[in-house]
Amino acid sequence: MSISIENKVALVTGANRGIGKAIVESLLNHGAKKVYLAVRNMASTKYMEELYGDKVVTVKADLTDHASILSLAEATKDVSIVINNAGIAKLANPLSENAEQSLNEEMEVNVYGLLRIANAFAPTLAANTGALVQLNSVASIKNFADLSTYSASKAASYSLTQGLREKLAEKGVTVLSVHPGPIATDMGAAAGFEDTASPSLVAEGIIEALKAGEFHSFPDPMAKQFEAAYQSFADNVVLAGAAA
Repeated sequence: MSISIENKVALVTGANRGIGKAIVESLLNHGAKKVYLAVRNMASTKYMEELYGDKVVTVKADLTDHASILSLAEATKDVSIVINNAGIAKLANPLSENAEQSLNEEMEVNVYGLLRIANAFAPTLAANTGALVQLNSVASIKNFADLSTYSASKAASYSLTQGLREKLAEKGVTVLSVHPGPIATDMGAAAGFEDTASPSLVAEGIIEALKAGEFHSFPDPMAKQFEAAYQSFADNVVLAGAAA
């Protein structure tokens, strides 16, 4: 289903910087009526409130806290597009001393956080014929050794996103899975990536994919290389027989 941003109310987790900030900018540039900035530290979006005025509203959200997400959904029943951008990444290979701890932390945010968001917002998105957008990664379809635990958590979140696509389609809700490569963010820099792509490519890719009614978005140059290799599998296995 094609989803237009024009006059829509959207919510973005992790909206205060990096890809989240770029998504907010793109949503407003494409005519969103209002964007909820869902963040853990509500002081971190003051500059965005000053810039955009009443077009943005800061709300408290902690993906590790089930009660926080339930309260968030209860307070934002006018939302029709939920973009779950918040996530964490740890430098850990499978033989690292911190591998188990890193995986536990990443699963709590990147996987269980997605489940909490999806379940809390499903009734509202169904009522508003909306869309759920999940920020996954190219790491969800290929493990990167020094980011092994992050890759594993994103593989799990991508798998859940596929299941959510099928079940939410029954309620009239569109689901989009976004798979960026290395992006110029604090997270990308901490992981040691160079020659990274602009966050705006991810943001605009989301707008375009929603409009086209697509399930996957591979928005940047590295991601598009993955897309070219993955397309056949996606068409013939991931999407085969799934609800449209």
